[in-house]
Amino acid sequence: MSRKRRDLTPEDRDLWGRVVKTTRPLKSTATISPKPEILSEDPLRARKSTEPTRAALRPSPTTPPPGHDLAKPLSEALAGAPVKMDKRQFHRMSRGRLVPEARIDLHGMTLGQAHGALNSFILRAHANGLRLVLVITGKGKNVSDDGPIPRRPGALKQDVPQWLRMAPLGQLVLEIREAHIRHGGAGAYYVYLRRAR
Repeated sequence: MSRKRRDLTPEDRDLWGRVVKTTRPLKSTATISPKPEILSEDPLRARKSTEPTRAALRPSPTTPPPGHDLAKPLSEALAGAPVKMDKRQFHRMSRGRLVPEARIDLHGMTLGQAHGALNSFILRAHANGLRLVLVITGKGKNVSDDGPIPRRPGALKQDVPQWLRMAPLGQLVLEIREAHIRHGGAGAYYVYLRRAR
């Protein structure tokens, strides 16, 4: 279906000229200025040789594309966090030589159930004077999601460290690290608690 060509009336051209005078140019590397000759012609069809072409507006192939500031994977963020506990105990814990005194498995729970269970478990462990506990989250399923916002696998694996830093647990937790392979590896966290007062 072809469109019927419609010429601008003098009133439309006058109105268009007033609109052009009130606009401000966008900040860009290419400068395109409206020319008075273009306004007298049909603005959809008029094209001057002085206007930059689409190829001229594209970045050159030698220019690297702009980078994205992506968040680090959770394991890297936890590994890069400063150590707050005793260094000797930390090295023993990270090598899997410290045995957790208690553990909780959050597999199969919804986020709401897991959050409540984790809160009560950590509060109970701290009240009983435990120092090192193991929180098993699982690695999460790899979901092939082609949506506009990328999702990392494992909702529990991503949310548990945040829950441990928030109230009421944040003041009880001294250290959060991924567990050694003998205690679950990337599917579990060591949670080192502060001393009960």
